[in-house]
Amino acid sequence: MDEKLQPIVDEIVDRFDGLLSEFRGDVSLIIQPEHIVEVGRTLKGEFEFDLLSEETAVDYWPQEDPRFHVVYGLRSLSKNLILFLRVPLNGNVPVLPSLVEVYRNADWFERELWDMFGIRVKGHPDLRRILMPYDWEGHPLRKDYPLGYEEVQFTFNFQEIDARKPYAKE
Repeated sequence: MDEKLQPIVDEIVDRFDGLLSEFRGDVSLIIQPEHIVEVGRTLKGEFEFDLLSEETAVDYWPQEDPRFHVVYGLRSLSKNLILFLRVPLNGNVPVLPSLVEVYRNADWFERELWDMFGIRVKGHPDLRRILMPYDWEGHPLRKDYPLGYEEVQFTFNFQEIDARKPYAKE
C-alpha cells in the first residue's frame, strides 16, 4: 500500500468500522451502506479525494448475503492517490443512500446503477433510466436476468441456421 494512503485508510477504518481489502496493489475499504455518505464527505473534505471517477456494482447471485457490492472509485488528484470503497447490499431489493450531495457526478452513476442492476438510491434527485428505454422490463446486468440470443453461425451448423434466416421473397 502507498505510504501516503496508509494513515487515511487507518483513520477511515477506525472511525467507520471499515474493513480493509488489498488485491494486487488496489486498496478497497468495505463500508456499510449507512456510513457511505459520511465516509464520502470525510474523504472529500479532510483527505482531498475530490474526484468520484467510477461507481458500479458486482452481482454475486445466487448468493444473497450480500448479493451486491457497489464499488466507488475515488481519486485524490493533489496527492495522486486512488481508493476504492465497496458497499455490500443484501437481497433482491437493494437500497443505499445517494452520494449526489457530496459528488455531483454521482447523479449519472447512480442512475446507471438503478437502470442496469436495479439498485435503488435513496435521496437521488432524479432516479430514472439512463441507458435502457423508459419502459424496459428488468435490469440487464443482474446475473438472474434472462438471456436472449441468436446462435452464431459456423461451418458445422450452417444449414440449420440458414434454414431459419428470413430471406426476401420474390
